[in-house]
Amino acid sequence: MEPVALPLGRPREERADAARNRAHLIEVARQMVAELGVDRVTMDGLAERAGLGKGTVFRRFRTRAGIFLALLDEEETRFQQQVMSGPPPLGPGAPAVARLVAFGRARLEFLVRHTALARASLDPGQPIPASESPSLFHVQMLLGEARPHAAASGTLALQLVAALEGPILLYLQTQDDDAPDPAAVVHDLNASWQVLVESLCGA
Repeated sequence: MEPVALPLGRPREERADAARNRAHLIEVARQMVAELGVDRVTMDGLAERAGLGKGTVFRRFRTRAGIFLALLDEEETRFQQQVMSGPPPLGPGAPAVARLVAFGRARLEFLVRHTALARASLDPGQPIPASESPSLFHVQMLLGEARPHAAASGTLALQLVAALEGPILLYLQTQDDDAPDPAAVVHDLNASWQVLVESLCGA
């Protein structure tokens, strides 16, 4: 049976006006990122562009990093919906190894596509948040099918997810102007992930 995706949304129901403001701010922030780039999006600029008071923006996001965290959370929710209910092999209906390979490929493409958001969502005044990763939950489930004895302790899934996300973001962050284009980077990372999963699972 497919597990239910871990909740990524807001923990309690919002008032209708607060929910409207939130949706409006996120849509405006998304437009600003697309037009101006992450580095030029500010809380004051978002408030002005959205036609809302600065206090509303500060209460909603608390910090500038909170803007990008909210945008990333929206994208993460869409990604998890594809994992849990999209077509195979990313979604249900394919063998565990095929789903692991597809998950890694999709996740790497997600990270490459949203690297700037991920970096901007980290508040330098706060510790890097520990992951309550739906990715970890999902990888553990698939490893439990593919290699139940090796996956039993949960550490194998943890190591796979850590190798997939943390170091990849650091690698992408340090790429210079002479680095390969993003499509080539994704291709190489995807190929490496497939070798790792298939070797691990004896496929």
